Amino acid sequence: MSQPQRTFAASAVVAAEQDADPLQSSNTTRGEELIREKLQNRFSPSKLDVQDVSGGCGTFYAISIASSAFKGLTMVKQHQLVQQELKKEIEGIHGLQVGWLF
Repeated sequence: MSQPQRTFAASAVVAAEQDADPLQSSNTTRGEELIREKLQNRFSPSKLDVQDVSGGCGTFYAISIASSAFKGLTMVKQHQLVQQELKKEIEGIHGLQVGWLF
């Protein structure tokens, strides 16, 4: 019984790879790209890293960002600005971790 399950799992992986967006990096999820694009457009960061740390299912993201847009702002205000920019995306995820790069 376990042999057909293994075959099905392998077939599912191949099908998922064939349906993937050819312009998207195989190491980057659509959610990561969307978040990265929104933060890039809003804050023009000098450094930005967005990682889906939920195993690729898009439920938890870790973000590291450095931007002159945050200069002079408290950490709370910086976090509020990021959350405001990602309000729509945050509605559909379970967790968001934001770190600040200097």
